[in-house]
Amino acid sequence: MSNNLRTDPVSETLAVVTPSYGPDLELCKDLNRSVLTMTAADVVHHIIVPRNDLTEFQSLAGPRTVVHDAREYLPLSFVKLPWLNMWINVARPWPPVRGWICQQIIKLAVVATLDARGVLLMDSDSVLVRPTTLDAFSVDGEVCMYRKPGGVDHTLPGHRLWHDSARRLLGIQPPSDGDLTDYICWPCLWEPHIVRQMLLHIETTTGSAWSTAVASQLRLSEMMLYGIFVDEVLGGKRATSTTMKGTVHSAEQALSGAEIQQLLSSGPHDALAVMLSAKAGIPLETRRRALKEFTDHISETGRTAQP
Repeated sequence: MSNNLRTDPVSETLAVVTPSYGPDLELCKDLNRSVLTMTAADVVHHIIVPRNDLTEFQSLAGPRTVVHDAREYLPLSFVKLPWLNMWINVARPWPPVRGWICQQIIKLAVVATLDARGVLLMDSDSVLVRPTTLDAFSVDGEVCMYRKPGGVDHTLPGHRLWHDSARRLLGIQPPSDGDLTDYICWPCLWEPHIVRQMLLHIETTTGSAWSTAVASQLRLSEMMLYGIFVDEVLGGKRATSTTMKGTVHSAEQALSGAEIQQLLSSGPHDALAVMLSAKAGIPLETRRRALKEFTDHISETGRTAQP
């Protein structure tokens, strides 16, 4: 596992990190193309895939795209269970580590190794639709963090469980009754130096390697973990935002081309990205056609995102 929690000066301004796998290859191609088009020439797209999918994804590799073997970011103590999306951590065999938790461990490990000032986390089912820089996520030179006070209410019991697990890992009190802050957003911008601080804090608090501590959780949101660490361990950030920089369809429900256009036209006028969940089952060509029409319209009208 690559576990270099470096603290040396940054050498890049922005990087993009995407965990993916074979079934999402075509979606990831579209995302990668948008990253190369909508970001500066020094921005690198890091795509992390299972070892079995490396050959397929190597077609995307280039000067600004690095394809990583996901196995290199997991501890050697993690053993994959045949035919299951689950792992056993022999350092702590119970409970088994679900694939979803492994993906979050990989994401944290990758970001912790990067020298960028900011890392944009984007899944394969997202694309950038406007020119994107770190300045778009900054106020007066300080990188913003998304937080929505009161965003976790009684209709989101799973989000409260994510609060619980994050607080256990960070060694802080359980959440209070009532509505809680939501930190989940698309796209999501992290500062790698904060991720490194957070992982070291988890190790100090739990007495375990951070990957073992995270793997012991049955439910976890890496975005919730990061946000709670910033707010309740570091004391919060001066620069925060309650507005996502993306237009999002997260429901597992297919949309027609007309419905996608309606969604896009009703989204933020300066949205940098669009996320149409892969689980929605939208046909690839329907999705591509609607997104192309939208980006063509943006290009024609000359609208760009403002910081």
